[in-house]
Amino acid sequence: MSRILKKFGATNKIFAPLSLCVRIDFVNPSLRDIAADIVATLQQAGFAAFWVGGCVRDFLLGREPQDFDIATDAKPEQVEKLFAKTIPVGRKFGVVIVVEHGLQFQVATFRAEADYQDGRRPEKVEFANAEADASRRDFTVNGLFYDPLTEKIFDWVGGEKDLRAKIIRTIGAPEERFGEDHLRLLRAVRFAAQLDFEIEPKTFAAIKSLAPKIKIISAERVRDELVKLFAPPHAARGLDLLRDSGLLEQILPELAATIHCEQSPDFHPEGSVFNHIRLMLEKLPTDADPLLPWAVLLHDIAKPVTAEKDLAAGKIHFYGHEKIGADMAEAVLRRLKFSNAEIAVVVAAAKHHMQFKDVKLMRKATLRRMLLRETFPLELALHRLDSLGSHGDLAHYDFCVAAAEALKNQPEIHPPLLTGDDLLALGIPRGKKIGELLHELRDRQLAEEIKTADEARAWVKQMMAQ
Repeated sequence: MSRILKKFGATNKIFAPLSLCVRIDFVNPSLRDIAADIVATLQQAGFAAFWVGGCVRDFLLGREPQDFDIATDAKPEQVEKLFAKTIPVGRKFGVVIVVEHGLQFQVATFRAEADYQDGRRPEKVEFANAEADASRRDFTVNGLFYDPLTEKIFDWVGGEKDLRAKIIRTIGAPEERFGEDHLRLLRAVRFAAQLDFEIEPKTFAAIKSLAPKIKIISAERVRDELVKLFAPPHAARGLDLLRDSGLLEQILPELAATIHCEQSPDFHPEGSVFNHIRLMLEKLPTDADPLLPWAVLLHDIAKPVTAEKDLAAGKIHFYGHEKIGADMAEAVLRRLKFSNAEIAVVVAAAKHHMQFKDVKLMRKATLRRMLLRETFPLELALHRLDSLGSHGDLAHYDFCVAAAEALKNQPEIHPPLLTGDDLLALGIPRGKKIGELLHELRDRQLAEEIKTADEARAWVKQMMAQ
């Protein structure tokens, strides 16, 4: 490893973390060692084998690789003979999953690809050598090969130079690479945002020219890239790159509509709805709930369609935008194939985000109902960002935090005193009356007017007698 450290760590700042990278323990200290052992097993059997792609890029940048991919000249059946447990996920394409110590590693045979018909996958795949395999990959920084045993880098595509210069560039002609797999249009933007790199001008020009092609890609693949793109701390830059590349209009036209949607400067000195959303993304905490970026992106999604200018007062109103926005948010998330559970949480946050302006005026029962909603933690996090991305006043946020903390010390408030079955046992017939009584009873419990189950039963009997 000393040769690598000398080559990169001592000569260029971008590789300075490498000396630390090879000395620190990763979160899973066995991951790198197992990946090296797989390479060793292949090489000892007489095959060429390397770490490839993103793990090499991240390794050289001092980042912890989340997984290790391995490329070899061994055929799938030869790989399967060398390892006790394998999964033939893509033998047609030369891909086998090797399972070691309960962890999965993708081992792929060197290959060349041709005849892309649908902008997604090749019609023709041929096994090849390492150099040809590197040339078929997407971006130069992802085309590096590394032998962990000899500590040697193999670079046939100019990836080292671009890694030092912090540049995302396609391997070969951009139009060809993007024509092979249109998802690469979005991956270029994602890598630039994640790594804080610039996109090489010809590559970026091709993205803008070919942006409409992203519509051919399945919603699931697009969603997975967007989830990574909008993760903190690079979410705001990801949004900027989506806008500047023309991909935003193709993927999230509802969000693109916010770019020119102005707001009243007294509440929103930041200007347009897009600027507001961008500022919120910029302030996402690094440990944010994975759904928080989506609540940010979609909470004001209906403002462009609800905007009304009050010329006399010099204001812009968005009446009902939270309710219409909840429906629009649901449609967007369904289009991107999010799960029903994820959709429900984000939609609730969008629907309720305007309630926070009234928290200091709410009845005790109303406030407590709000605090006890399952989605309240996400709603509160959204409100904090909503405030920081506009007027900056956190008074309502602080009020809610204090109220929620106080409620923790009153465990008797949390579960309802009676259930529907309890009311049936009291002789109340099935029907809407049960729901009405439970709702009223819950309000009285949250207002601390009724505190025990016995008091609740007595109240129900009194109501029925009346």
